[in-house]
Amino acid sequence: MLTRREDHARALNEQGLRVTGRADFTASVTASADPSGLPEPELVVVACKGSDLDALTERLAGHFAEATLMTVQNGLGAEEVAGAHGAWPLLSAVTFMSGTRHGDTQVEYVLDTETWIGPYRGTTPADAHAVADLIVSSGLKAAAFDDLRPAQWSKLIFNATVNAVAALTGLAHDFHFAEVERAGDLGLLVRGLMEEGKTVAAAAGVELWEDPWEMNVLATQRGHRHSPSMLEDVKAHRPTEIESITGSLVREAAKHGVPAPLHTALYALVKAKEASYS
Repeated sequence: MLTRREDHARALNEQGLRVTGRADFTASVTASADPSGLPEPELVVVACKGSDLDALTERLAGHFAEATLMTVQNGLGAEEVAGAHGAWPLLSAVTFMSGTRHGDTQVEYVLDTETWIGPYRGTTPADAHAVADLIVSSGLKAAAFDDLRPAQWSKLIFNATVNAVAALTGLAHDFHFAEVERAGDLGLLVRGLMEEGKTVAAAAGVELWEDPWEMNVLATQRGHRHSPSMLEDVKAHRPTEIESITGSLVREAAKHGVPAPLHTALYALVKAKEASYS
């Protein structure tokens, strides 16, 4: 495990990684804040906030030359950011899995949902399937795609809507996001945002893997009031992933000449929310 802080690596090496929730175990791990302090890997999984990706993969430059690197970020463009810092073969991935961090050595496993994986630079569908099989063999959920874009865009539209709305309203992702019976129901806005996103995807030539609105309704029916990451960031006065999620959708709309007034408004409002921290 590569960490940002030396004390984090030290704690993991001494205590292991404690997982609770949908699983219950403690794993012994090798951790370091310096890439040169880790054994040479076959696969590097880069799981971090989109806003941290450039600085993190810059730290990896010159390391792990024989490894395949897999980005696991929301939004679009993670592969280009990571690939600018090295010639690693790249896999692209997005995940619906989530957890709650209780400390440097403990995480509560909350949503046991899939990680979607596809080939990118220097990799093949067979490589994506091999990594998905590896993840599934551990007891987690994953699926491989010959082309990740349809699945990636489905999640992009879902995330750009749910995360931004949650960040601005303070609501966890619950039944409010699917209510459409009365004027003023939040679900009407959510559905409008998702329809706008689907129009942008069509202009970009992407046929969606799943309908974002149906994904939203299903998620609200699970009974778990999931707190989206952007809401958690706003509560903690941290930078959000608005640039790589909603920002990427707004930029794609402009690129293809498609109006996206709803997402543009949410993008500006979350940026203003961040500005209000100081």
